[in-house]
Amino acid sequence: MPYRAVLFDLDGTLLDTLADIAEAADVVLRRFGFPTHGINGYRRLVGDGVQMLFAQALPPAHAKPEMLARCAAAFREAYEASWNHATRPYDGVTEMLDALEERRIKLAVLSNKPDRFARLCVEEYLPGRGFQAVLGLRDGIPRKPDPAAAVEIAARLGVPPREFVYLGDTPTDIQTAQSAGMLPVGATWGFRPAQELRAAGAAVLIDAPMELIEILSAGC
Repeated sequence: MPYRAVLFDLDGTLLDTLADIAEAADVVLRRFGFPTHGINGYRRLVGDGVQMLFAQALPPAHAKPEMLARCAAAFREAYEASWNHATRPYDGVTEMLDALEERRIKLAVLSNKPDRFARLCVEEYLPGRGFQAVLGLRDGIPRKPDPAAAVEIAARLGVPPREFVYLGDTPTDIQTAQSAGMLPVGATWGFRPAQELRAAGAAVLIDAPMELIEILSAGC
């Protein structure tokens, strides 16, 4: 088996977090007097970090650095109160993780979600799953699609990037995998449609988590 490790995105890949993110983001927009978007409006805004979310959610004339920083700080406060209201693992995710552990595949998570919340979500919804690294967005480390954090995880796990499968649900994830030298696999059950993942350069698309096992077994 040529692939010895899997690096997962979190939001839209392992966990359906959209409702809780939307709730917190709309709280922030109402607080500052801006129009809200509702859950479906955030489907295309999630994946590139909190400031990028608000760069797209705010009216263009107000998407200035100072306001983005204020919104990001307010989001962290609001999300603290809502991060575990509706979030859940996608169907088939826990079974997939069990199957990977049985095969002794090394597992890690890399998210553009603030690091503290990434860890909280994994601890709450995917406890005891054997992740050898869980990293969110940290000060001084560029966000995805920069490959720095993905390469850092590969070093931590002692596995060359070429022996990683990277599973994510957005073009940002596909670009991260390509830049890091990992196999980019698109999860079509997440926040972005299959055609976006294909256009971004996904080597493989899967429609259900357990299909990842087939890819690993086939040595795609």
